[in-house]
Amino acid sequence: MKKKMFIYACGLAVLALGLNWLEYKYFIKAVPTQAYVMLLGVGFTALGFWLGAILTAQTRTEKFELNTAAIKSLKITKRETIVLTLLGTGSSNKEIARSMGVSPNTVKTHMAHLFEKLQVSKRIHAVQKAKLLHLIP
Repeated sequence: MKKKMFIYACGLAVLALGLNWLEYKYFIKAVPTQAYVMLLGVGFTALGFWLGAILTAQTRTEKFELNTAAIKSLKITKRETIVLTLLGTGSSNKEIARSMGVSPNTVKTHMAHLFEKLQVSKRIHAVQKAKLLHLIP
């Protein structure tokens, strides 16, 4: 009994496969080649958008909160905080001095104090440490 059912099932599967193959052959002749190219293009475009959305990192913009505890513990003054903020924007000593209304030598003094307080020796390291400590955005 099971053997007969298996044979009938295989026969039906072959017939269904044959009918699907004939339908596919008719569909291939009925639709022009440009339609297949367009479908492939739309499919790859959708795949590209999907992969792009999945693979690219979703960066969340967090609201910046000034770490006042670190400023107090490092004993950074308000003027040094302004110098550090302007330093973080990539301003030169002359630009910082001009925007603060002080001489470039005063800016250099503030920078020396900041380097000492942050325990760094270069401008870029000061900016990196200030960002790490949430002293600047």
